[in-house]
Amino acid sequence: MLSKASLSSLVLLLSATLTRSMPLELDSLDALEHELDVRTTLPSIDCSGKRTGIHFTDNSACQIPVIGQDPMAHCPQSGILVDPSMTHISADYPTYPTIQKAIDSIQSDRRKYTIVVMAGTYNETLNITRVAPLTILGQTYDPLDQKKNLVKVIGGTANYAGRYTDNAFSASLTVAPNLNASLTGAGPTGFNVSADTPFGNTDFRVYNIDFSNQEFEQANGPALAISISRANAGLYFCGFYSYQDTVYIGKLGNAYFYKNEIAGQTDFLYGFGTAYISNSKLLMRSCGGGVTAWKGTNTTFANKYGVYISSSDLVASNATIAAKMVGKCALGRPWNALHRSVFMDCYMDASIKPQGYIPWSSQPVPETLMGEYGTYGQGWNPSGRMLTQLSNGVPLVMTTELDDNTVKPYRKPEDVFITPDGKSNIGWIDTQFYAW
Repeated sequence: MLSKASLSSLVLLLSATLTRSMPLELDSLDALEHELDVRTTLPSIDCSGKRTGIHFTDNSACQIPVIGQDPMAHCPQSGILVDPSMTHISADYPTYPTIQKAIDSIQSDRRKYTIVVMAGTYNETLNITRVAPLTILGQTYDPLDQKKNLVKVIGGTANYAGRYTDNAFSASLTVAPNLNASLTGAGPTGFNVSADTPFGNTDFRVYNIDFSNQEFEQANGPALAISISRANAGLYFCGFYSYQDTVYIGKLGNAYFYKNEIAGQTDFLYGFGTAYISNSKLLMRSCGGGVTAWKGTNTTFANKYGVYISSSDLVASNATIAAKMVGKCALGRPWNALHRSVFMDCYMDASIKPQGYIPWSSQPVPETLMGEYGTYGQGWNPSGRMLTQLSNGVPLVMTTELDDNTVKPYRKPEDVFITPDGKSNIGWIDTQFYAW
């Protein structure tokens, strides 16, 4: 049973989001628990118009800090606490001063672990290689609002002037079974990861943590905020901030982003794997390259590797630069001939180029899919999308406008996260935030 203090905290937060009101009797814990059960199952509508059926999350009681209360009072028994001050020491759970030390403490077994990170700024880079499920929760007073996150991770550097042998060494957060699996390599085919490389984490989740890789205040070489390879990762109400190559999803990587904020300038969504970004905000800090730069891979099965952005906003990062960016930002450019990216039901501001996508000077484009469906806002220019551009001297229309039928193969996460035998692979996605 939740404590009175914890229930009071939950109810205060619920009252800000509920669409109906009713008196709350704080003197009755039973009544409060009943009311909490009722309210957490009331249907709500997200920005894609889907019924999510939630107002709260399964992790809320654990994430919301209550003054004078043990921060692990309502957290899973397998919980590990990160407390930089090392104030909260208990025989009931281990405590570590950094997130990486907490990660390193986990045994190599098949159990599910939860790391709870107390509010604060952490100057470190994170590396997850374990296979079994791992959840990292950031403390917050509002688990449903990324802008109110209390945990910041600042780490990573830019691969400026080739200071590293691979862009992987620049990342703030890396999830991969080993170093070779995480290497990006160079050129359109990237690093040749051995086929016998094992798969990494099958169910990695992060909630309410912001990751920043901003050594330079502009694009000055690849600077990954997140790198996912040969692993399944769900990112919920998080922020990812960099300038170039902010999000990298490597080979056999699967990543689901829900209500995130992702900021970048040059090719800030790129990779070989599969990313689905839902109900999120993409902030353009300037116009360089494109928003997307995917590298498709030939396989013996019909893969769905690509980046899919659904019910999200593409906007200038602030009003000051917005006027300078009008009509200058490209939706993407094909890193190789198998590039696949699709924007679905997205709002785009005036920063977007009339043509939408642009060619990559040295790459052919006939096999690529650079698609849009249901775009709206000042960035949607139907006649501009039909303008031809030269690709290897050949005039081509770069952007493909999809209709209800042609978008179906990519519409939902279950359509694009698939196994080699064509089966849906979404068991690792938090069902609270799967709105289809």
